[in-house]
Amino acid sequence: MLRRALALKLFEAFSMQRWNDMIRPVELTEMDKHAHKMIIAYCLGKYEEEKGRQVNWEILIKGGVFELLRRIVISDIKSPIYRKIKILHPDVFLQLNKWVYEQLKPALDGLPKEIKTELKNYLFGTNKEDDLTKKILEASHIYSSFWEFQIIQKSHPTGYKIEEIERVLKNDLEPYLDLAGMRKIVCKGNISNFLDLCGHLRFQIRWSQTPRLPKTSVLGHMLLVAIFCYLFAREVNACSKRVYNNFFSALFHDLPEAVTRDILSPIKRSVEGMPETISKIEEELAEKEISPLLEEGWFDEIKYFTRNEYESKIKIKGRVKHVTTEMINEKYNHDNYDPIDGEFIKIADDLAAYLEAYSTNSLGLYPKHLKDGRDTIEKKYKGRSIAGMSIEALFADYAT
Repeated sequence: MLRRALALKLFEAFSMQRWNDMIRPVELTEMDKHAHKMIIAYCLGKYEEEKGRQVNWEILIKGGVFELLRRIVISDIKSPIYRKIKILHPDVFLQLNKWVYEQLKPALDGLPKEIKTELKNYLFGTNKEDDLTKKILEASHIYSSFWEFQIIQKSHPTGYKIEEIERVLKNDLEPYLDLAGMRKIVCKGNISNFLDLCGHLRFQIRWSQTPRLPKTSVLGHMLLVAIFCYLFAREVNACSKRVYNNFFSALFHDLPEAVTRDILSPIKRSVEGMPETISKIEEELAEKEISPLLEEGWFDEIKYFTRNEYESKIKIKGRVKHVTTEMINEKYNHDNYDPIDGEFIKIADDLAAYLEAYSTNSLGLYPKHLKDGRDTIEKKYKGRSIAGMSIEALFADYAT
């Protein structure tokens, strides 16, 4: 089971400032960067599939999660220094990764044992990551950094080493231009606008009217929920398609907020019919503003991800059927049914919100909204289990 130590370790990425030796008009955090990276990786992967190439989505997701964990531990090492160590001093790099693993190992207690082995293989370079998956992750990593850099560049175009950083990042992108998606992004095709729209979610702060530490963005929140859902899927031995669906459904679950902004739950529930009205407006705006930015067929998948996102569902002969996660575990845990555990996404969403309140409270701030939110979530999951997982224990871990 996902334990408090790992959840809080992941949550640290919201406090990790990027480019913190440069002038920045907005905070740029590690969690937001990795969330944007995984959305870019999704798009690049879809383009490669359209070319008839096979993308190993499980390895891609795993690589994204493990790399975030590594970056959290080595947060004090600037990227240029990290890269020099990796390229010029491989022995030191190996020892560094051994140290990273030792720092992370206690936080992984409670998870399936194979996850520790997979993390070790990833860090020590012994994993069987295929070249295409590796290339997609590397390209996504560099482009998400370049996207951030453009914000900094406009703030201080004559700054120290600005021209050099731009040259280095563009040179770094060049080897990945054989990826169909990278060419479209660099040439400012529609997909570039979609990635910009997703990137704007890092500027939307959650609980914007409530004092919190650290502040968390909608974009970073989406990745945290996606990682939790990935770990839940591994806990119940989910099939490959279910792992893929759960991760990317969670990663995109707040995508409509790119066009509606974050509307607080109390407001959504303020009057009868409000949730349904907001959902309808979100669907209409998504069709109008998001769909034209995606390649044909992609929006259908994202619509499957984001519509009734908290309901578990499968497909039978192309038709969506709403079921329970228990039923998926018992009867539909197979790629053919295209299963999504919407119930897991809701639990992960509540856990992420709970951590936002927990983190703020632990620093001595007790806004009423956060206290009420924590109490509501604790009561909601008291005595509850899903697919053999004790959800009550998941939240009770924070009371110890």
